[in-house]
Amino acid sequence: MSSSLSSQAAPADVLVVGAGPTGLLLAGDLAAAGLRVTLVEKRAQESNLTRAFAVHARTLETFDARGIAEALLATGTFMPGVRFFGRGGIDLTRLPSRFPGVLLTPQYETERVLEERALKAGVVVRRGAEVAGLRQDADGVDVELRTADGATETLRAAYAVGADGVRSAVRKALGLPFPGKSVLRSVMLADVRLTTEPPALPAFRSSGGGFAFLVPFGDGYHRVIAWTHGSDLPSTAPVDFEELKAVTRTVFGTDYGMHDPRWTSRFHSDERQVPRYRDGRVFLAGDAAHVHSPAGGLGMNTGLQDAANLSWKLAAVLKGTAPESLLDSYHDERHPVGRQVLRVSGAIVRGVLLTSPVTRRLRDAAAAAAVSLPFAADRGALVVSGIGIRYPAPPGAHPLTGRRAPDLPLAERAGEPTRLYEALRAGTHVRVLPRGAGAPPRQETGVTAVTRADARPTTLLVRPDGYVAEARDLG
Repeated sequence: MSSSLSSQAAPADVLVVGAGPTGLLLAGDLAAAGLRVTLVEKRAQESNLTRAFAVHARTLETFDARGIAEALLATGTFMPGVRFFGRGGIDLTRLPSRFPGVLLTPQYETERVLEERALKAGVVVRRGAEVAGLRQDADGVDVELRTADGATETLRAAYAVGADGVRSAVRKALGLPFPGKSVLRSVMLADVRLTTEPPALPAFRSSGGGFAFLVPFGDGYHRVIAWTHGSDLPSTAPVDFEELKAVTRTVFGTDYGMHDPRWTSRFHSDERQVPRYRDGRVFLAGDAAHVHSPAGGLGMNTGLQDAANLSWKLAAVLKGTAPESLLDSYHDERHPVGRQVLRVSGAIVRGVLLTSPVTRRLRDAAAAAAVSLPFAADRGALVVSGIGIRYPAPPGAHPLTGRRAPDLPLAERAGEPTRLYEALRAGTHVRVLPRGAGAPPRQETGVTAVTRADARPTTLLVRPDGYVAEARDLG
C-alpha cells in the first residue's frame, strides 16, 4: 500500500512535467520571470542520452536572447548546412542570422546548459517522480505524483504543462487522443569513434535496403543512425554493433573503422499530433504534443520553440499584465507549426525510404535541381532552420507583424544592449524606436525601450519570444 508523502505541498504557479530540453527551457523562463516553478521528472538521474543532436539557427537565437548560446556553441560542431539525398542539401550560410548553420551537439549538453539556467533562476526540480493522476478546477491543477517506492504526493499549481515526451503521462491523464501512425521501426542509434572520417560530413546515403547517417559531435565521437528494410525489433531490443556496422558498409561501402561505442539505442519513429495543445489549465509541449521522424533534426527545436512561445504568455497572465484569453494563442500559433514540421520531416523520410533505383535517382536529381535555384534553396533554409516561421496577424496589420524580428543593431549607449537579442534578455517586450525618434511618449509597463542604429523609420514592438507584435512606419 502506498503512503502519502504530502497532500498540502506549497502551491506553485506552474508545474512543469518533463526535464527534457522543452521542459527545462519553459521552467527556466517562468522562474526568470519571478514565478514559482516546480519541474517534475520521472528519471531519477540526469539523462546521458544523445537522441537529438541538431540545434538550428532559430533555437540558437532563442538561446542568445537568454544569454546561453555561446555556452552551447562551445560544446559541439557548427556545420554550414544539411544534406538529404545525393548531392541535394540545404546551404544554411545565407541565413539572415548570427547563426547561419546548424550546431551538432549531444542532447545532454543542451539539457545541461538549460538546467544550469533553470536552477540558477530558482526552479525546484523533483526527480524520480511520475504523474499518477491529474485533476483541475477553476482555480488550479492538482497533480498526483508517485515515486519508485510507491509513495504518493499531490502538488497543486495554477497551471501545469506536460513536456514529458511521446508517452506523456499528462496527455494520458487528460484523456486526449494522439492520432497518427508509425513511419519507421527499429532504427539503430549509436555514438562511436571512427578510424577514418567520411570525405564529407554530415554523411548520408540510402539504398533500396536501408540508410545510414553519420555526423560529428566534435569530441571525437560520431553519431550513426542506421536502418535496414524489414527490421521490426522492439525499441527495447539491444543494438547488435556488428549489425550496425554491416548496414553502414552496405550503404557506404565501408564502416569507416567504427569502434568503441559509448551509447546505443533503438527507436520507432511515429507521426502524431494532439488535436489541442491546451485543455483548461493544462498545456502540452514538445513531443507530448507532436512527434515526427528525426529527418531534418526538427523535433527538439520545435519543442523548444513551443516553450518559448508559451512561457511569456503564462508569465504575463499570472502576473496580471495580460488577459487569460492570451493563453489560447499558444495553440493557435504553435499547432500549425507542428503540422508543418510533420509534413516537412515526413516528406524527407519518405524520400529516404524509396526502394527503386530509378526513383532514387530521380529523387537525387530533383533535390540537386531544387537547391540550385536560389529561391528554392533559401526557402528550404528558412523552413529547416525555423527562421521562416511566422504567426498569424490580424487583417490590415503591418507586413512585419507575426514575423521573427531580426537581431537589429541598436544605438550605442553606455551600459545598454548593442543589439535587439541582448535587449530581449530582460524577458520583456521590447519597443524598438527609429533613430532620432527620442524617448517614447510615455513609459510602458513591462516594456524595454531601445533605439535602432539603422535608418529604417519603422517602430517595432517585439514580444519576449522575439516575434513582432506590432509595427508602424513613421512618416
